[in-house]
Amino acid sequence: MTTIQFIGTTPDDLIREIKKEIIPELKAELSKEFQPKEPTNYLTRNEVCEILHIDLSTLHRWRKDGTLVAYGLGNRIYFKRNEIDEYVNRNRLNP
Repeated sequence: MTTIQFIGTTPDDLIREIKKEIIPELKAELSKEFQPKEPTNYLTRNEVCEILHIDLSTLHRWRKDGTLVAYGLGNRIYFKRNEIDEYVNRNRLNP
């Protein structure tokens, strides 16, 4: 960012400098910080079992021991898609 000296600066010059220097830089910084959020995708127990190729009993055990985090909504249980993907990536075998 450049330094602006106010002595001898007219209001028009000040406005021009703000538009030319400060606003584009501020826009760039804010666009880095405030990206639109993607909606969270939730998966049912059966969908998670299908993705991980496991049985419901295994999923239940993993949920109880904290391997996977479940979210309850009413009487239903859901898992976040991004957390399941992270789990798969963490446990992937490297050839």
